[in-house]
Amino acid sequence: MRNEFLYQLLANALLTLHVGVVAFVIAGMVVVVIGNLRGWPWVNVLAFRLVHLVAIAIVVAQAWLGVACPLTALEMWLRASAGATTYRGSFIEHWLQRVLYYEAPSWVFTLGYSLFGLLVVAAWLYFPPGSQPRSNDRSA
Repeated sequence: MRNEFLYQLLANALLTLHVGVVAFVIAGMVVVVIGNLRGWPWVNVLAFRLVHLVAIAIVVAQAWLGVACPLTALEMWLRASAGATTYRGSFIEHWLQRVLYYEAPSWVFTLGYSLFGLLVVAAWLYFPPGSQPRSNDRSA
C-alpha cells in the first residue's frame, strides 16, 4: 500500500512537471514576442532562447518520429505501478490531465507541433537571441 501511494505521488508530480513544460513552451513564445515589442532585454538571453528552442524541437521530433513523450510514458508506468487505471483520483490528476491530453488524430498534433515549431524558429530569426528588443516607441 505504501509503494502504491509513492508511485501515485510521483505520477502526480511528473504530470505537474509535464504541464509546466507545456506552459513554458507556449508562454515562452508569447513572452519572446511581447517582450521584444515592449523592449524587455531579458527575453533575448541566449540561454532562455536555446532552452525554449530545444524544448519545442524535441516535441516536434517526437511527433514526426511517432515516439511517445518520455514524460508521458514514465507517468503511465508510475500509475500502472500504483495500480491506477484512471485519473479519477485527486484534483491535480483530474484537471491537469484534461489540460494536457486531447482526443484527436495524431496527425493533428504533429501539424500543430510543427506549426508552433516554425513559429518559434520565425521568432528566433525575427528576434535573434542577444539582440536588442524591438520597440514600438517611435519617439526615439
